[in-house]
Amino acid sequence: MSKTVIHSDNAPAAIGTYSQAIKAGNTVYMSGQIPLDPKTMELVEGFEAQTVQVFENLKAVAEAAGGSLKDIVKLNIFLTDLANFATVNEVMSRYFQQPYPARAAIGIAALPKAAQVEMDAIMVLE
Repeated sequence: MSKTVIHSDNAPAAIGTYSQAIKAGNTVYMSGQIPLDPKTMELVEGFEAQTVQVFENLKAVAEAAGGSLKDIVKLNIFLTDLANFATVNEVMSRYFQQPYPARAAIGIAALPKAAQVEMDAIMVLE
């Protein structure tokens, strides 16, 4: 099976040795997105704004792959403070409707560039 690199100029450029996403067959593996503004490559400020930016970045990569957020089947959320989980749920409800993707929320000590939230996803295209 071949793999295809997915890239969107509407999402932050990779800041390391990885691709924004890889498509293998009809499955797209989306790399972790932190709340970088793709135009400035700077973190947005405030937890809610960071969460919105992460979803916008994932949306841009999903669209570059030929899909949308509704095609995400698995979402991993990494938080430096699990007390922000309710805010994640509220913001996520703006981007997803039922059936929601399978999801994990993981508390971690730190993220790149001192971000407060990061998400990666698996998307299946029909």
